[in-house]
Amino acid sequence: MRGDAEGDGRVALAVRRCAFRRRRPSAFGVYWKLARAGFKRQAQYKLAMFAGLFTNCVFGFVRAAVMVAAVRAAGDFGGYDEGTIGAYVWLSQALLGATQFMGPPIDLVERIKSGDVAIDFLRPVDVQLGYLATDMGRAACTFLPRGVPSIIIGAATFGLSMPTTPVAYLLGLISVLLAVALSFLCLFAVALIGFWVVEIRGIRVLYQIVGTFLAGLFVPVHMFPDWLRTIAMATPFPSILQAPIDTLSGRVAGMDALLTVAAQGFWVLVIGLLGRVLLRAGQRRLEVQGG
Repeated sequence: MRGDAEGDGRVALAVRRCAFRRRRPSAFGVYWKLARAGFKRQAQYKLAMFAGLFTNCVFGFVRAAVMVAAVRAAGDFGGYDEGTIGAYVWLSQALLGATQFMGPPIDLVERIKSGDVAIDFLRPVDVQLGYLATDMGRAACTFLPRGVPSIIIGAATFGLSMPTTPVAYLLGLISVLLAVALSFLCLFAVALIGFWVVEIRGIRVLYQIVGTFLAGLFVPVHMFPDWLRTIAMATPFPSILQAPIDTLSGRVAGMDALLTVAAQGFWVLVIGLLGRVLLRAGQRRLEVQGG
């Protein structure tokens, strides 16, 4: 009788273990839920998204009018015509919200400053990948109601020059995803500087100014002087904005488009590795009051 009871106990324990394994989500499931949470949190700010769309359109009309006038006056405007320069303007406006340059996630900056980030290190989720998944959800929610309507409005008013093959749009989608990931990883690395300095607002402002300029927000990187374009291409910033614009607009196609996307992937790996090094060093440096 005792042997039967022990056998039944082992069977019950095995059943409970199997049930626990079935209930435990996979790593992909965890990050997918974090992405959905980021999407839902961003979706709560409906008025802010409408205001962002309105601002996008206002600045889009102003920038497009200036750029089109420059094309008409100059004739050869860095290889752009009216259709391609319109695509550059409206795609950059559409991507600006998703590929944010305004600074690292405020909650991460504050958690590092207060020491609450120590709790993040204790969770069974990779800190960098967890924040990245959440930001990808935020970017998707920003791009759909704010970016897509901006492109439609630009196409209806300025007649954008866009590719006609589905392969170009597939590469464009991959390029946008890489650009969003790269933008976050750069901001994540900036936020981690808070482990060593008391206040990073000055660094954030410097990053915003330099990053938006070298990314090609004000004028295309292709119109930079040779020496400045060389400097820009040695940084990850063109891969955040100029690269997805070129890919989506069809300015680069075929092998050139593949090389552009490959360069984005390279920078994602490099900046991601830099973030992990800074995160590991910051974890060792972290001091929390009380122990």
